[in-house]
Order: sequence, then C-alpha cells, then structure tokens
Amino acid sequence: MKKLVLVVFILLLFFASESFAGSKGGYRSSSGSKSTHVKGYYKKDGTYVQPHYKTKPNTTKLDNYGTKGNTNPYTGKEGTKDPFE
Repeated sequence: MKKLVLVVFILLLFFASESFAGSKGGYRSSSGSKSTHVKGYYKKDGTYVQPHYKTKPNTTKLDNYGTKGNTNPYTGKEGTKDPFE
C-alpha cells in the first residue's frame, strides 16, 4: 500500500511540474495556450495591420476564431467563415 501511495505521489508531482512548465514565461503561445500574438506590420500596399492574437496553426479550421460557431475571446466577435470552404 505504501508503494502505491508513493507511486501515485510521484506521478502527481511529475504531471504537476509538466503543466507548470508549459505555463511559464507569460508568452501567449506557450504549449498550454490556444493562441499566439502577431506583431503589427505594414502590408505591401502600405496598410497597417494592428497587433492581434490568432489561433495557433494546426490542421483544422474548426477552432479558428473567425470560423462560424467560435468567438474571439479578445474581441468578442463571432466567427463568420465556413470551415469547409
């Protein structure tokens, strides 16, 4: 019984340290975050794009802030794009 308690305790410490390590640094694109920060920039036509957050790149459009059914947590805007187009 003592060995089982010790093993469970060690596993809890391991998983707690892993999740804590993922949240260090305060940078929005840490492994536990769903978004990444984009710095402001100028387009070729001279238009300035404000700094903003976007979802991290992945293989689906279903979780993007601009997709129907999702809401951007930073602006409160609801998505309008069809994820299957």
